[in-house]
Amino acid sequence: MGEEFHHGVVMREYDPNRDRERVEEVERICEVGPSGKLCIFTDLLGDPICRVRHSPSFLMLVAEIGDEIVGMIRGCIKTITCGKKLSRNTKHSNTSNTGNSNRHLPVYAKVAYILGLRVSPSHRRMGIGLKLVHRMEAWFRDNGAEYSYMATENDNLASVKLFTDKCGYTKFRTPSILVNPVFAHRLTLSPKVKIIHLTPSQAETIYRRRFATTEFFPRDIDAVLNNKLSIGTFLAVPDSATWQGTDHFLSDPPKSWAILSIWNSKELFTLQVRGASRVKRTLAKTTRVVDKALPFLRLPSFPDFFRPFGFHFMYGIGGEGPEAVKMVKSLCDFAHNVAKERDCGAVVTEVSGQEPLRFGIPHWKMLSCPEDLWCIKRLGEDYSDGSVGDWTKSPPRISIFVDPREV
Repeated sequence: MGEEFHHGVVMREYDPNRDRERVEEVERICEVGPSGKLCIFTDLLGDPICRVRHSPSFLMLVAEIGDEIVGMIRGCIKTITCGKKLSRNTKHSNTSNTGNSNRHLPVYAKVAYILGLRVSPSHRRMGIGLKLVHRMEAWFRDNGAEYSYMATENDNLASVKLFTDKCGYTKFRTPSILVNPVFAHRLTLSPKVKIIHLTPSQAETIYRRRFATTEFFPRDIDAVLNNKLSIGTFLAVPDSATWQGTDHFLSDPPKSWAILSIWNSKELFTLQVRGASRVKRTLAKTTRVVDKALPFLRLPSFPDFFRPFGFHFMYGIGGEGPEAVKMVKSLCDFAHNVAKERDCGAVVTEVSGQEPLRFGIPHWKMLSCPEDLWCIKRLGEDYSDGSVGDWTKSPPRISIFVDPREV
């Protein structure tokens, strides 16, 4: 994209060769937390576009005054499910056991996502953030995006005000970010549950057949599952069940089952908690020492979040049946052990606030965010499908699919 002059500010595309160090400096300045309070700091490991690099289409813009970078924004575009429609007389049916040949098919839309908006504290209240958003939205429109959305904390009033008051976004969804620490001991898995490691092809088949109508489901789910950062997809079934392939599973599933995929966010960036007192750090260390020395006690120790740590992200969580919540719990325990083997500090996921399976996801409330805020904006007048209408006005649905590429 070409450069644009605005009150002494140049907006242009990020150039890793000339901008990386200056961008990292702005990131550090923007993450200085309030004195005496716990804050989370992010280390992008020398790759400022790591959080969008794996998306189908992405862009990072910087705002520059002279030789100084004073702001930045990232954005990406993908095709996701925004609704569903009824299709009659289809070959495969979600309700095959009843003989009903009707089933829902996904309605897709090209949707853009904004993240990583930063403006240097010394250059705020100059309209730089607003200009970066407008410039990014222009790129979205040029590439056919129908909607744009962003995520922020509910209590980040400055961000919420910028997007809702000045940029025309509306509050849309409030999913929950659930964080569970990785303990020094392994978790014991239920002997009543069998966990099957699916191939990417098997996982894709199940996801497309069972979850394609879930809101925000990515049409290129195959690209996600085959990405080098996707550790694997795991299916939980009763111990008595036998695995005879995806076709048999889909035509005659067990009474209860659950599925979950794991993404290795540790390879992209690390986090660190700062601002803790010496007493808090000492208490946390004590719990780890005891847990490591006496693992048979299975004490819930507090990880060393005061040094940089990585995490695994659990995505594509779903299931059916009366024991589905217990199946999800077993999968999360399994994911915890995988994270422990890879020296992670936490296991994280994000689900709809109405998701019934969330009760099977272990997490610490003190580390989690019960109400993240997603805001959305319609970019054009045309829609993917008339049966959906204006997606921004649609009510929340029970489940959402959070794409790990944009965590």
